[in-house]
Amino acid sequence: MPGSTDGAAGGAHPLSQFVLKVHGRCDLACDHCYVYEHADQSWRTKPRMMSLDVAGAAARRIAEHAASWELPHVRLVLHGGEPLLLGPDRMDALITRVRAPIEAVTRLSLTMQTNGVRLGTEMCDVLKRHGVRVGVSLDGDRDANDRHRRFATGAGSFDQVRAALSLLRRPDYRELYAGILCTVDVRNSPEQVYRALLAERPPNVDFLLPHATWDSPPYRPEGQPTPYADWFSVIHRLWLADGQPMRIRLFEGLYSTARGGPSGSEQLGADTVDLAVIETDGRYEQADSVKTAYDGAPATGLSVLTATVDDVSRLQPIAARQHSIDNLNPVCRSCPVVRQCAGGLYAHRFRTGHGFANPSVFCPDLRVLIERTDKEVSVHSANTEPVRTGPTGLISDIASGFGDEVTIGWLAEQQRSVTRALIAATVEQHGTTDGWETLAWVEGERPDAVRRVLAHPYARAWAVGMLRTGDPAGMPYLGGLAAAAAVHANLQVETGVRIDRGVVTLPTVGTLYWPQTVTADARITMDQGKLWLTGPGDQTLAVDLAEPGSTWQPTRWIARDGWSVRIEDGDPARDCHGWTPAGRLDDRAAGRWHESLTAAWDLVDTELPGYAPALRAGLQVIMPLEPDPAGKQRAATAMDAFGSMAAALTGPAELAVLLVHEFQHAKLGALLDLYDLHVRDSDELVAVGWKPEPRPVEAALQGVYAHAAVADVWRLRSGTDPRAAELYSMYHRWTTDAIAALRRTEALTPLGTDFVDRLAGTVESWGS
Repeated sequence: MPGSTDGAAGGAHPLSQFVLKVHGRCDLACDHCYVYEHADQSWRTKPRMMSLDVAGAAARRIAEHAASWELPHVRLVLHGGEPLLLGPDRMDALITRVRAPIEAVTRLSLTMQTNGVRLGTEMCDVLKRHGVRVGVSLDGDRDANDRHRRFATGAGSFDQVRAALSLLRRPDYRELYAGILCTVDVRNSPEQVYRALLAERPPNVDFLLPHATWDSPPYRPEGQPTPYADWFSVIHRLWLADGQPMRIRLFEGLYSTARGGPSGSEQLGADTVDLAVIETDGRYEQADSVKTAYDGAPATGLSVLTATVDDVSRLQPIAARQHSIDNLNPVCRSCPVVRQCAGGLYAHRFRTGHGFANPSVFCPDLRVLIERTDKEVSVHSANTEPVRTGPTGLISDIASGFGDEVTIGWLAEQQRSVTRALIAATVEQHGTTDGWETLAWVEGERPDAVRRVLAHPYARAWAVGMLRTGDPAGMPYLGGLAAAAAVHANLQVETGVRIDRGVVTLPTVGTLYWPQTVTADARITMDQGKLWLTGPGDQTLAVDLAEPGSTWQPTRWIARDGWSVRIEDGDPARDCHGWTPAGRLDDRAAGRWHESLTAAWDLVDTELPGYAPALRAGLQVIMPLEPDPAGKQRAATAMDAFGSMAAALTGPAELAVLLVHEFQHAKLGALLDLYDLHVRDSDELVAVGWKPEPRPVEAALQGVYAHAAVADVWRLRSGTDPRAAELYSMYHRWTTDAIAALRRTEALTPLGTDFVDRLAGTVESWGS
């Protein structure tokens, strides 16, 4: 075969996909359009439409290239602007001019991407005659679509687009219907978007992340670390539950890449990118998405009038993308999902000063989405709840008040994915460290060891804190995670750590105590159950991990009847619960915790058995708090530390109630990480009995769910505690009144309404 397949810059290689910009203007004024609204504004200097001469020249270049490389197939996309602005006659003439030279040497597939506004029977007849398949842009239901896809007057395009889709579904034109392209906006309800798209009976749906870069990041609602992953996951579960009624290229690509296959998309996967764009004036450009990076980003300086397609393929930005994983940045190459993600869409990696040598600006979302989707497919294939029945099954299980071990274990796995993504985002923000590189190496050797430390609740709390403060001083915490993973894997490592006020934590393994209360960088070496910590002044502590002492405290475990928790009194990241953590426990204090917790677990197991499976599966860590000076109970959970609970030491009966009450908050928090039960930007307030002031909707939901469980505790203790009847009556009244108040709001989503209704059913079954 002529030419060279060398992917390095300077070696020509075959390109088989071409985007032909047949018209450079549009009849809509979509505010998320990468052509007109993003950094590159070169459309202003280009002709309004492609001339027949330029179209003919482009076709000849493509034909020459196809013949030279003996390509069996060429794909050509008619694009814009809005290609339908050409009108039926000119469209007919242009396609005729393009088809002849290419079809003389190879097979040609023609598609068109359109907003659909001007699609009519005359144009459909032209497209049918030439065998052009049509993709239409629709972002969901009316509210979702018209949020961005509007005319210059501000009027929405929903009705016109639906009319176009109705035309494509007619028997005469059904063969033209290629599918729907939907640009994602996480402010739109994923359930409503999915149902609206499904109603159009498309053969295929292509979801497109909104174009963004590190210079111009995507919209992210406050408090949602991975909103795009969460949004897609809702649709994925609905799609699975419905039996995959239409093709969704994103999910099919994830399934394929999980098996080592191609993704079929630029957005994910390590497929080679063999595409060139030809503008209305005949200039070759890179993929349109690059327009979002900077003005002039897609330009090549070449034209069909003067240069061959081989000349384009030799350009470094084109050639580099033929080996996408090899050319990724070190953070991406070390990621365990790199074969499925491959750095995401090229344009989304851009950052001024660093070019495209960065992870995607959607990195945390892609990481969580890939791992969550892989898990959901596995669970779905095994017909295991909760994914088998979609979100309804999961919500039903949680809203019952309990949650079985499978459900809570699945929620915990989602939390682990979020933690991993947040840590990757932290590294991207602050730069890689030898702790991160060591952690990546250990994962390559023993992934189970890294999974174990990433399940530590305060690893996520640390990452969230790092992302919020922007202070890189805490990055050596990764060295503690790496060292802990190395202990579990029995691997020899050396890495940097940080002594934080005299403490170095190895999460899930134990805590080191430096002789002085200092904060300083240090080095840690692990080998064969031994540890050496070298700190200020080259002073070194030598520790045998099996021998507790003044400088080393192995993790304390409290276990009974298949339930076990760790007592966490060393990790600096544990200070996220809103109360002052207790300091290091001496043996006597640790003994008191052991005595109270084991007795409390006995009470849960015997008095409150419905709550035991969730606690057994999800609660990993108890973090002791300083006691309240007035002797009041103190306990808390944290949204960013699923699996942990903070409490001041109290008696077994009280501690059993706190275990149930606080883990309700943890379960609901994990559910809210996945699903919107309420409208997040609502300013509605809900009156509740347990607080003098009205509460935001999410706080009211949390309170209702936790107080319902406490009411149940006192219901079940009737006859064994003289306070039970009075306390049950109070908590039951609080719960039922708040449920009624929540039902009166307009701030619950359909899933939130379902959750509240199901919880109400559980509470009503107890009687008054």
